[in-house]
Amino acid sequence: MAPSHIAFIAISMVLFSSVAMAADHTVGDDKGWTINFNYTQWAQDKVFHVGDNLVFNYDSTKHNVFKVNGTLFQSCTFPPANEALDTGKDIIQLKTEGRKWYVCGVADHCSARQMKLVITVLGNGAPAPSPTSSAYSTVSSMFGVVVAATVAITTIFV
Repeated sequence: MAPSHIAFIAISMVLFSSVAMAADHTVGDDKGWTINFNYTQWAQDKVFHVGDNLVFNYDSTKHNVFKVNGTLFQSCTFPPANEALDTGKDIIQLKTEGRKWYVCGVADHCSARQMKLVITVLGNGAPAPSPTSSAYSTVSSMFGVVVAATVAITTIFV
């Protein structure tokens, strides 16, 4: 196999693997960001990594999103109103590992309606998720596609 073909395959694998590893997590799935939803339960079987995105879908006339710290999360206290995300489709890229906290700052949505989310973001070198998680299935499927494409490309150019 020519060296240029090997380089092409290597570069393709790197590009495909980085795309396969990043994930969009729609908060609340089809329910979205809303009142009276158990976001703790929603997050418990998900694995969040640096580079993933949280997608908050909601009615912007009824809700907003604040990124807060653990203390503000516990007390349902909010930063100044101008720090709210309020488009109705807010995408937050998870840039660093660690705990992340999000709340709705409208009325009593955080304190009485449980409109709050806490997640733990893992670094890129974190262990792979368990085989039962949907994130693992997605990555495994994408890896299979990348391997199949690599074999096909190699067969064509050999």
